[in-house]
Amino acid sequence: MHNNEVWVFVEQRNGKPADVSFELLSKGRKLADSMKGSLKAIVIGHNVKNIAEETFKYGANEAVLVDHPDLKLFRTMPYSRIMNDLIKKHAPRIILFGATVYGRDLAPRVASNTKSGLTADCTDLKISDVKYLGKDYPQLLLQIRPAFGGNIVATIITPDVHVQMATVREGVMEMHPYEKPFPVKITEVPYNPIDIDGLLEIIEQHREESKVNLKGAPIIVAGGYGLGSKENFKLLHDLAHVIGGEVAGSRAAVDAGFIAPERQVGQTGVTVRPKLYIAVGISGAIQHRAGMQEAKKIIAINTDPDAPIFGISHYGIVGDAAQVIPMFIETYKNKLK
Repeated sequence: MHNNEVWVFVEQRNGKPADVSFELLSKGRKLADSMKGSLKAIVIGHNVKNIAEETFKYGANEAVLVDHPDLKLFRTMPYSRIMNDLIKKHAPRIILFGATVYGRDLAPRVASNTKSGLTADCTDLKISDVKYLGKDYPQLLLQIRPAFGGNIVATIITPDVHVQMATVREGVMEMHPYEKPFPVKITEVPYNPIDIDGLLEIIEQHREESKVNLKGAPIIVAGGYGLGSKENFKLLHDLAHVIGGEVAGSRAAVDAGFIAPERQVGQTGVTVRPKLYIAVGISGAIQHRAGMQEAKKIIAINTDPDAPIFGISHYGIVGDAAQVIPMFIETYKNKLK
């Protein structure tokens, strides 16, 4: 049984849906349209019918709801068993998961159980007819992500299997409500517990909400390894303070201990789309660009005139941050007088 369904696993915690799931529904809608297929939201939890209803705002044709007190908290065994059973029964063409703690737990188990193709941390997804080893494969999912340490962008296909799966980080796809939502159609699937589901019992959970909201910041001042030290990063904090922005960093700056990991922008950090992104001492490796190239305006400051970051910046300044940034601050303050 082959069909053109796109499924999105809709993640929720304590009855609150994850943003990434709605971002994936927005993307899934486009993928389904380009295959002339339909979009299904898979909602698992307890008392989460309202979440199933909310998925229609983002373009779902149908929601599958598995609602049971035992499913209130994410547990690997029952959740993966439910997904496996649904996939074996309906054989969707594409399934998308958020690259979250839960999605990363669930997707590989489902892939190995259902023998599906899976690519992690995709930065883009497209549908295309592909000719591969002399054979034509219609409407394959192109699973696009940086590879080989980010030196290239790889397009990955899984032509030999019907079910193609991908995980995507939060913020990578843009969430937008669908103009003409479909009528709400919720299919309830009963959950029948078996012994194996109870192997793991959650006694208590502790979660610390992130105090940093880079995704929501309209202005971001980001620093790279090129700044040289934690002390020099203070310049960025000063600038951000003056212009009302958040401070961020590249992977190299985080690894060097110049800035906290939750402020990392890029392929293995956060994806941001601020109105203004100021990149200071960031060379602009492909992984970093993947996390910020959608910014409305990008200003790059770097001592190296050949830094790749200048290739995507709207304004480039070749110079030393220690001289340039104080001038920025001074000028900005004078303009405010």
